[in-house]
Amino acid sequence: MKGDVLLNVENLTRHFGGVKAVNGISFDVRKGEVFTLIGPNGAGKTTVFNLISRLYPPTSGRILFKGQEISRLPAHAMARLGIARTFQNIELFEYASVLQNLLIGRHTHLQHSLWREMLFTSRVREQERAARLKVEEVIDFLNLQPYRDTLVAGLPYGVRKIVELARALACEPELLLLDEPSSGLNVEETTDLAFWIADITQQLGITVLMVEHDMSLVGRASTRVLAMHHGEKLALGTPEEVQRDPAVVESYLGAAQ
Repeated sequence: MKGDVLLNVENLTRHFGGVKAVNGISFDVRKGEVFTLIGPNGAGKTTVFNLISRLYPPTSGRILFKGQEISRLPAHAMARLGIARTFQNIELFEYASVLQNLLIGRHTHLQHSLWREMLFTSRVREQERAARLKVEEVIDFLNLQPYRDTLVAGLPYGVRKIVELARALACEPELLLLDEPSSGLNVEETTDLAFWIADITQQLGITVLMVEHDMSLVGRASTRVLAMHHGEKLALGTPEEVQRDPAVVESYLGAAQ
């Protein structure tokens, strides 16, 4: 696949004491693709996510987004740059409605001073209307209309996962980080998720970087796959190429005879 590079990870390393959770990882993510990190537990996949979303500082190496180094920027700057993420463990406001949770995802687009907000000026009203319209578009896109006014605490687990995805989309990111999005979902919900990911890239033009264990989802949704083991790169290629790679088979896919 040809395309412009959106994200560069260069020799990224993160040590926790004497443990090398990530050790010299390099890869790039191109606009419009679904790039997936796979590997057994402890391979360093989520640590890479936390480094990119700036929850951890790197021990060494660089992260560039659209050519700008972001390795030392604060975590709260990521959404304004165009990077949003979901979490393996759902992080929502349980006693707020679906609509309210999504509106929170729009906060980075609300650019007005405290005094304007207190006076509820015409500029504030216009931004509030724009935020509401965008959130309603996301609700329609993910078929969340039946739940829009429901408290998150009363929703089934699978719907909560979609709500978290919706909140990330409400940020209008260029790069969406999905941390094990199929975790806890049944087969039917995982199949639906594969279609959502395809629609996110093809209809919304959002690039996806994903950590995932479910190899059926990886195979259906991914453009390229990076297999990790003990914090290092094991193989990189299409899903088919990576699953056939002898080092990957030997390490954790269990297909070797």
